[in-house]
Amino acid sequence: MPTPETLTAFILASVALIVVPGPSVLFVIGRSLSYGRRGGLMSVLGNSLGVLPLVAAVALGIGAIVAQSILLFTIIKFLGAGYLVYLGVQAIRHRAEGTEDAASLGAHQISPVVMLRQGVVVGITNPKAIVFLVAVLPQFVTVSAGAVPAQIMLLGTIFVTIGLVCDAAWALLAGSAQHWFARSPRRMIRARAAGGAIMVGLGGGLALTGHRS
Repeated sequence: MPTPETLTAFILASVALIVVPGPSVLFVIGRSLSYGRRGGLMSVLGNSLGVLPLVAAVALGIGAIVAQSILLFTIIKFLGAGYLVYLGVQAIRHRAEGTEDAASLGAHQISPVVMLRQGVVVGITNPKAIVFLVAVLPQFVTVSAGAVPAQIMLLGTIFVTIGLVCDAAWALLAGSAQHWFARSPRRMIRARAAGGAIMVGLGGGLALTGHRS
């Protein structure tokens, strides 16, 4: 197992990386603005669950193969980017649903199971997560201590947990803003459109990034 010093260094490095707003944060904010706190939190949970298979893949050595293959990496990157654009377009298309009166305000909401599933797809196709897990995480593994796959799983789980907590905080903040927008149909429509636009922009940005970004 990693030494206490290594674990501390890894936690600090993870926090330093995660607190800087990136693709996951923008995804969560976009979902929260479009679907409120529940939508944001379910998306956060799904996104985190989606990263866990990537951790397992790295522990088994599969992650390195994907990261080193331009074709596979590019396919995953475009799948994830395309899915984000799709979710954003859907939020924009349905931005006016359920805003006619307060009683129907929740009618447009996607079910929690669907939100969770969508978050999983975004997490498992996140090229940024693949690069971090393949290029950064192994540097904190103590080879001499043995059980390298177990160490990778432990560090990866810690990384996912930190991301879950931080992203949940963003979801709650953005969800609170969405609650204020919900008091006015016009503001609500604009908030959903803004959330959808964030996801479309995020998807486009990821599609345009280089292989190692």
